[in-house]
Amino acid sequence: MTAQEFFKNDRFATNASVELIEIKEGYSKARLVITAEHLNAGGRTQGGAIFTLADLALAAAANSHGTLAFSLSSNITFLRSSGPGDVLYAEARERYIGRTTGYYQIDVTNQEGKLIATFESSVFRKGDNITFSLPQTSSDSGCPGHSGRMPWPNRNSNTCPSEWEGGSYHRIRRR
Repeated sequence: MTAQEFFKNDRFATNASVELIEIKEGYSKARLVITAEHLNAGGRTQGGAIFTLADLALAAAANSHGTLAFSLSSNITFLRSSGPGDVLYAEARERYIGRTTGYYQIDVTNQEGKLIATFESSVFRKGDNITFSLPQTSSDSGCPGHSGRMPWPNRNSNTCPSEWEGGSYHRIRRR
């Protein structure tokens, strides 16, 4: 089963027309095309629709390690409005992973790349295994500390995080 097939079982997000378009270990991207069904009384995208988009991206990134993860706490900040015809993207990035917890930051942008909202969440890994396959890409890093994956914000870079920000990434991952 692919990750996209697995997350189709998220009925609320599926019914809201949220689509998972990319997933890697510790990273995901989802899309939502705004229609009349997503609007509030003021004719703008309802905050719950944006939250649902960000939450599916969080779920995909947090569960990408193969262990069932649930949100402990989430916070969203709305920065810009959107409306009918806009295409919103939520890009989730893992910022910390511990033995049973994780922390994620999700940016929600529109089709022009303008930041619509920021979403942050911490998760708890329950310990139940889940199975779905993640695609392999040619852009995966060969960094031995990351088992061939690139779970850091600049996914177009082959620079290992141990070479920037004081090298804290490897220390955090090994706890």
